[in-house]
Amino acid sequence: MLGWLPDDDAAKPGGYCSAVDLEARPLAKAGRQRLIASVVSRRRIGSQLELAEALSRAGCSVTQATISRDIRELRLEKTSDALGRPRYAMPGRGARRDPRDSLNGVLRQFGVRATAAQNIVVVQSELGTAPAIARALDRLEHPKIVGTLAGDDTCLVVTSGSADARAMARELSSAIG
Repeated sequence: MLGWLPDDDAAKPGGYCSAVDLEARPLAKAGRQRLIASVVSRRRIGSQLELAEALSRAGCSVTQATISRDIRELRLEKTSDALGRPRYAMPGRGARRDPRDSLNGVLRQFGVRATAAQNIVVVQSELGTAPAIARALDRLEHPKIVGTLAGDDTCLVVTSGSADARAMARELSSAIG
């Protein structure tokens, strides 16, 4: 009862039955290390294997030797979470930084642009970094910010009005550089 299936030519690349290629690809060192920093900042990663799997899900193929070298170069620290489980953390994450410094650092490193649209500021960033930007903005407790909403590479900053949005866009753009 398989007579309805197309012949083998249709299953070749470019045919209408070919599978979508979701295979992970190598990423340049700087981009890979930014991705690693983002991943370990957003979720508990307790081993090199877990990090390799997280990177693969993000579309980055990498060898164990490369992960080991990146961990060393990024100076990731092996700590424990609140439940005592092991996890990697960015260096110096134990000491609380000034929220303004944290925001400026994350915007300088990952921010692309900030644009006002009515009472909203649209902050575009590197893939996977918008949650870190939103978190930094929330910790800032800025009087002009009503709230934030983050996707993968876009953070929406809600303000009370268009004048506040324009002022926030200027402030965030300045931090982006």
